[in-house]
This record gives sequence, C-alpha cells and structure tokens, in this order.
Amino acid sequence: MKKPTCSIIIRAFNEEQHIRRLLKGISEQTLLDIQIIIVDSGSTDGTLAATSGYPVEVVNILPEHFTFGRSLNIGFAAARSDLVVMASAHVYPVYPDWLDQLLAPFEDQNVGLSYGKQRGTERSQFSEQQIFKHWYPDASDLHQAHPFCNNANAAIRRDLWELHPYDETLPGLEDLEWSKWAQGEGHRIAYVAEAEVIHVHGESQRGIYNRYRREGMAFKRIYPHERFGKMDLLRLFYHNVVDDFKAAKQQKALVRNFAPIIRFRWSQFNGTYHGYRESGPLTWALRQAFYYPRPSDEATGIGGKRDIEPIHYSKI
Repeated sequence: MKKPTCSIIIRAFNEEQHIRRLLKGISEQTLLDIQIIIVDSGSTDGTLAATSGYPVEVVNILPEHFTFGRSLNIGFAAARSDLVVMASAHVYPVYPDWLDQLLAPFEDQNVGLSYGKQRGTERSQFSEQQIFKHWYPDASDLHQAHPFCNNANAAIRRDLWELHPYDETLPGLEDLEWSKWAQGEGHRIAYVAEAEVIHVHGESQRGIYNRYRREGMAFKRIYPHERFGKMDLLRLFYHNVVDDFKAAKQQKALVRNFAPIIRFRWSQFNGTYHGYRESGPLTWALRQAFYYPRPSDEATGIGGKRDIEPIHYSKI
C-alpha cells in the first residue's frame, strides 16, 4: 500500500458539532495524499455520521479503556506515514498550508516534534484566550529550550513513537511526557506559529477544574519531585487575574469579563493545586511555560496576521 504524505490521528468522543469543520479544513490543505484516522471512544451522537463523504479510517476504543495515551497509540498503530499529525476533533485549521507549515521543521533530521499555534473563538472565555496567547505566541521557535507542547495540534516522527509510545497510564499531559523523553534523547522541539488552528472549548467551571486537576496529577507523575503549594495557588491566581483584568481593560471588555475571569482562574489554579499537592516544587522553565503571564503588550495578541487567504467555514 502506498505510503501517504502524512497521517492525521483525530481522537473523538461525541464531536458531532465540530469534527466536520476539521475534516473540511483538512480537505482544503495544500498538502495532498493524507491518511485520516479517527480514534472513536464510544461516541453516542452523530460523530461518525458527520464524517460521511470524507476519506476517514475509523478505529475504536472502549470508553472504559480510554486514556489519551492509549487512544494515540491505537491511532499510531494504524498510521502508515513516517510523519504523524495529532489533532483534537474540536480544532480546525485557519490556513490551507497548516500541514505544510507544521511538517516543515522535519526537514531538519534533529527535529522530533513540532506543534502549532492555537487560538479560541469569540465565544471562548477571556482567560482561555489569554492562555492561548501566552502558550502560543506569534513568533515561531524552531529550537525550543523546554519540552512544553500540545497534542491538539502537533506532529512527531513515527519511528520515534516506535521507540517510545505514549504513556497510557497518565491522566493527561502524555504530550509533555513524550516531549520530555524526546528532548532528553537529543531531539529538537519546534514551535510553528504559522501552523494555526482554532481550538473550541465549551467547558463548565467544573470541567475547567477537572482538566487542570488531571493535568496537575499527570505533571506530578512526570516530575515526581515537583510541588505546587497553597502559596503557588494564591500567587498565580492573583497575578493571572490582574494580568487578565489589564488585558480586558485594554480591549474595553473588562465589565462583561470581570466575574468570568475570576471564576476561570480560580478553577484553573485550584484544580492545579489539588493535582500537585503531594509533589515537590515546580521547575522554573516549566512554571514560566505553563503559568506566568507575558507582559501586557504581548498578552494582547498584537500581530500574527499572514499574507494568505484563510479557509472559509461559513457553510459548515
């Protein structure tokens, strides 16, 4: 069987509202001959029906057997390309050269992983949008010093996955664990700002708390001697709320976002605290990458426009 240019693994569970937009974005990419693998973990809505008309391969995992790492490993087992892209089912690419940009760093044989920019929608919570701007700046970094990355929009070499599959026991952050391993083996991590996607999050406050608690628990597993105490919780909550307030004021959006900012940041750091509370202190590089706000002029997301026509999704 002919080897595709790249394989894309999409993890899905009840993504009827979003997955067709992602598939349309993939179909309009300048990169051709793409293998699309959907790993479905027991969807009960119209997720699989929504893929009708697109060349997808579906593999299944029982909900009770699901972890993020396990679903990726199942997808990788079905992947035929040397380069494998991972995309959340509720993201969609902004530009038709998303895949070209995301895979371009692999021309350097030292690069083991690349990941791209993420942005929210107009309905995204203000603090979520600030997190996206902090974690995914407008400038690329093709030789990143720390292992931060995100599998909602990333790619790795399949032969490296064969050497080190994703950890199936982690409750989250399987991407960080893998990236930490790859960097430790001498492989580069590349951040590509031009490989931009829109990431749709519609979580409740409880959902936000659970996400960060899960990731805190995973971080503790990856860095067992690290710690996140009550003072970290209070200090980071305060600094991020103040920074969000400043950014919202600059955008004339403070009044309507005042309470949501407080609720989001409390759920974020309270969840993190309960995930980390039995571990040791955080490393400074990762503390910066995960939590600390950028200066206000960077946090407002100035720039980032590209001289290329974006994909239009009005009919989806």
